[in-house]
Amino acid sequence: MLKRAFDIVFSACWLLGFSPLLLVVAILVRLRLGSPVLFVQERPGLRAKPFRMVKFRSMTDARGPDGELLPDEQRLTSFGRFLRATSLDEFPEMWNVLRGDMSVVGPRPLLMRYVPRYDAFQARRMEVKPGVTGWAQINGRSAIGWDEKFALDVWYVDHRSFWLDLKIVFLTFFKVLARSGAERESGAPPLEEFMGSEKR
Repeated sequence: MLKRAFDIVFSACWLLGFSPLLLVVAILVRLRLGSPVLFVQERPGLRAKPFRMVKFRSMTDARGPDGELLPDEQRLTSFGRFLRATSLDEFPEMWNVLRGDMSVVGPRPLLMRYVPRYDAFQARRMEVKPGVTGWAQINGRSAIGWDEKFALDVWYVDHRSFWLDLKIVFLTFFKVLARSGAERESGAPPLEEFMGSEKR
């Protein structure tokens, strides 16, 4: 109950306090990347229950001669990289927190297609609500591999507490300000898709 109360108060204050910034970012996204402004995608929530997560879009809809979307790295502009590096693209997720789909702190919601690929240990990350930030995000984020990500997520599930959540929120602000681990260095290969323990 304390965690949910914190989620409601924090997300409501966040959305109200940053509403001018959200409006500015929405206008810039519309001008630079087009419409729609928000990127909505189904993600697994608590116990793998699907929900629709909202973010600011960070990629264009550029397509090749065959009409298919170009690879992500070709559709991600410098503006999109800035949004991701500063985590501005994730600000709308506070709406998901207010709705109860997510928590302020928890394992990041990955893709729905990953769910059947988890082994029993990895699936434990879904024993709690996914979060806007989490233990893995302040301990490497995109700079660590899948094994370490899942180990950090499950560690959080086993050790979660209100005080740990406050610590993670506090450290997240410093990580974002320092742009630490938000994006891999330019030219570095992206983290490969998770294919399951037996297929990697």
